[in-house]
Amino acid sequence: MIAKRLFDVICAIIGLIILAPFLLLISILIKLDSKGPILFIQGRVGKNNRDFNIYKFRTMRIQSESKGLLTLGNHDSRITKVGYVLRRYKIDEFPQLINILKGDMSFVGPRPELRYYVNFYSEDDMKIFEVRPGITGLASLKYRNEVELLKAAENPEEFFIKTIIPDKLKFNKEYIKKRNFFFDLKLIFITIIKVVTK
Repeated sequence: MIAKRLFDVICAIIGLIILAPFLLLISILIKLDSKGPILFIQGRVGKNNRDFNIYKFRTMRIQSESKGLLTLGNHDSRITKVGYVLRRYKIDEFPQLINILKGDMSFVGPRPELRYYVNFYSEDDMKIFEVRPGITGLASLKYRNEVELLKAAENPEEFFIKTIIPDKLKFNKEYIKKRNFFFDLKLIFITIIKVVTK
């Protein structure tokens, strides 16, 4: 998968250079909109079942995690005004270009999960850690509106653990079987189309 890693690094560098003015503007808007840091840094589980810190633009008010790990709907009261726009167009994910450069992530792969939820995985599920986690992938595309599904659930936590996680793992395992450079390009293209037309 040398071509995949080379593609990741080159595109991440180009992306950071081109987006630099835009990223600066977003940082200013985040600071003006609410108190707290510009970036939201959270521990996730990556390749070889190792923990790493994922970077996102902060879209929630500080100490929001104390009120629950799951986001319930696009209009969760913890989400800031700027955060709503960033989430809608997946702009909050842009800092993960740094994760890609560091080798923590790839553009395409299983979405990295919190260690708390990984503890519910079976031994067979652990095979998804054979590859780097990604910004997008089969499961990510299927559950683009995951927060709205959780909001509608009677018990969001139980629904996430017993329904969403197993289904995501099914798609992630399918990705591992099908993965190749051109399949990755296809998923990236589909992701861009879905974000732009949302």
